[in-house]
Amino acid sequence: MIKYKSLHHVSLNVTDLEKAKDFYGKTLCLKEIERPDFGFPGAWYEIEGQQLHLIVDPSSQTLRSDKQLSSREGHFALRVESYHETLTWLKENNVEVLEKPQSKSGFAQIFCADPDGNLIELNVDQKDL
Repeated sequence: MIKYKSLHHVSLNVTDLEKAKDFYGKTLCLKEIERPDFGFPGAWYEIEGQQLHLIVDPSSQTLRSDKQLSSREGHFALRVESYHETLTWLKENNVEVLEKPQSKSGFAQIFCADPDGNLIELNVDQKDL
């Protein structure tokens, strides 16, 4: 069984970062926060303890015909209590996973997809591994 702590962040793909930042920052009045340098453009926002991550990815698909797991496609994230117990549970249930325990983000990540290809991230703070 997986034991959850909270929703961590929602990630959305955008095509024009400046227009997106104008909308999320100025129109929706969200506070932009520091983002690690992942080597591709994007922006992070803080929303009452949760986050919204914008990712510029010109190859993004609205309806994913390629079901390959990717941490750069739009996804939502859930904070879990145990990385290893969650990973074990998913593998025992024959769920394909993409493991990123040492992500530059600062949290250990497990990516998987639902039957339609919608991506889900399950994570813990790396210090809690």
